[in-house]
Amino acid sequence: MDLDDILGDSCARDWQTIDPTAVSPVRFAVIGLGWFTRGRALPALEASDVCEPTVLVSSTAEKAKTVSAETAGEQTGIDYDAFHDGSAAAEYDAVYICTPNALHLPYVETAAELGKHVLCEKPMERDSDRARQLVETCEAAGIECMIAYRMQTEPAVRRAREIVAEGYVGEPMAVNGDMSQRLLDRVNPDPDQWRLDEELAGGGALFDIGIYPLNTARFLLDADPVEVTGKVSSSHDAFDEVDETVSFSVEFPDGVFGSCYASHNARQSSGITLTGTEGQVRIEPAFFQDQTRKLHISRGDGWASVRLTKVDQMLEEFDYFADRISGDAPMEPDAAHGLVDMHVMEAIYEGAEGRAWVDVSR
Repeated sequence: MDLDDILGDSCARDWQTIDPTAVSPVRFAVIGLGWFTRGRALPALEASDVCEPTVLVSSTAEKAKTVSAETAGEQTGIDYDAFHDGSAAAEYDAVYICTPNALHLPYVETAAELGKHVLCEKPMERDSDRARQLVETCEAAGIECMIAYRMQTEPAVRRAREIVAEGYVGEPMAVNGDMSQRLLDRVNPDPDQWRLDEELAGGGALFDIGIYPLNTARFLLDADPVEVTGKVSSSHDAFDEVDETVSFSVEFPDGVFGSCYASHNARQSSGITLTGTEGQVRIEPAFFQDQTRKLHISRGDGWASVRLTKVDQMLEEFDYFADRISGDAPMEPDAAHGLVDMHVMEAIYEGAEGRAWVDVSR
């Protein structure tokens, strides 16, 4: 295998199946206008040639209209109740849901009733029962539902997956991933934020950032876990309902083992490494959006480090979603894929509580 064939155009959109100039933009209703939506999602939609935000949905119509005034183009601003009542339904084709985890299902149910496709942030709900309802709702309505695992459209991750699939590192043997940040210092200082509320979030560091190495490991290996265990801890009073730090071990098919770590109270860091019988590939930094990715590749006595051009991960994700909505290629990762993570994360908590390995090979 020639690495140049994979890395020569490392940021190419290998997933693209349609001519962007030949289709009308997918019109989005954007539900939930918190800092992530305003700082990440809306700028990506503004920059897209195949998507546009046409309806903004928030707790009050006034807030939605205020955000609309700061957003390029024209949007209708409505509140949550108006969305559920079907207001402005003719003005959008799909919904992007970026609310607290436990609120995803009701918006998906309304979108399904209206026949609108769904791009739903991860984790897809607060627990696997509600996540299963979400899957069944979309299947019954015949709508597409993609879970927003933006690492799956991140070029560095896609190139690493190709390297593994082409056998450059030999047979996969182990995968190790980590993601950490100081949540209260760097993201949101409010100790009453929804991410620290178990009813709204479902979990702490595992649900919020541990899901990144977990899902990326699944994507790199093209395989799902068969058994898991873990440990959780919290040292800060703000984390009395959810885990501040989690460490978990994962067994994949064919004797591949994984080890992952996530913390909301550690220096910002992220990386993922896959080691095979013949070589190794590592992405570092891996998961935070504002960093330039590096691929570190080794085989035998040779090694190389490749710096990839930074892309807007949200733009890649939205454009991929539009490509799938406008074309015939299958939508991945879909809601059924997200449900696997929900089962696995709950099993990690179960393993932590019982100090045991938990079978997830269903």
